[in-house]
Amino acid sequence: MRPRRRLSIPEVFGLSPLSLAASQAALVLRGDPLVPPARFDRTSLAMVTPRLSVATWLGLKPAGRVIPLLNLFNHTPTAPADGWSVRFTQVRDFRGRGLTYDSHNGTDFVIPPGTVTVAAAAGRVVSVRREFNRGGLKVYLDHGAGLMTSHHHLGRALVAVGDRVTRGQPVALTAYSGLDGLSAFPWVAPHVHYNVTLGGVLVDPFAPAGEVSLWRDANAPRPAPGPALPEDDVAPTTFSPGGVAALLDDLRDDGRRATLGAIADPTLRAFELIIEATVYPTRFTTPDAGRLLFVDPPPRAPRLDLPFTGSDYDGVGFADDLGFR
Repeated sequence: MRPRRRLSIPEVFGLSPLSLAASQAALVLRGDPLVPPARFDRTSLAMVTPRLSVATWLGLKPAGRVIPLLNLFNHTPTAPADGWSVRFTQVRDFRGRGLTYDSHNGTDFVIPPGTVTVAAAAGRVVSVRREFNRGGLKVYLDHGAGLMTSHHHLGRALVAVGDRVTRGQPVALTAYSGLDGLSAFPWVAPHVHYNVTLGGVLVDPFAPAGEVSLWRDANAPRPAPGPALPEDDVAPTTFSPGGVAALLDDLRDDGRRATLGAIADPTLRAFELIIEATVYPTRFTTPDAGRLLFVDPPPRAPRLDLPFTGSDYDGVGFADDLGFR
């Protein structure tokens, strides 16, 4: 088994640089006129899983070589205009069960801090963001043909914007960076929140019966068998004529419009706009505004492997099936 790497406490919680973390935490406290406040209530206590979380914080693997999936993509989310909800009031995962919460838009892999996380398919690094208020340190990868993935709550990035990565290549060390990790320690398990974006819109990589999974091993993702596969040769992501300008115009925040509009590389500008539209959807006029960049939505296809190494894990299990929730 590959040994985990030691991270500093500021890296684990995303407190470095401290000045940036403090300013972003202040944004949460003072509010943002275009971003509704987060919502929680007594049902949010379902996030607390001490038997799973404490062991994982101690560097143990509670399910051995199986990664517990703590929260899945919610197929019945609350409206973004109602604020980010960590309540459990209207939830349905791809199995028709409730392993998720109201606003959850990704997959949570419960992983000890310092574990290597890898590219699930070949691609290019299009963004590395530090947002203490929204997901901590994050790495975004474009895999071509409209498919983008992102790893959140990281401790240390091992790649930089513009880097080409092969399938299975390490891209970061895991942690639980961000305000939610610091505030929930040690009762919520450290995890990688993993997002998949297809055609500018967040999607579930898992698939209900009758639909196409984005995992190459159906709904049972496994580590990549090797660094390169024939299907890694995919068409680069291209955007509709005028799409970048249309999405930029759709952005309601004048400051962010100026910042993102100043990015010299038009392709990187487009990806940053997609990221902005998925992280802060209420800053845009159009729902699922990232769709404006594509003439036709790309089809779902099985292209992704588990974003962790075969030396560390064999596959995944659902936290409710494993007895952790």
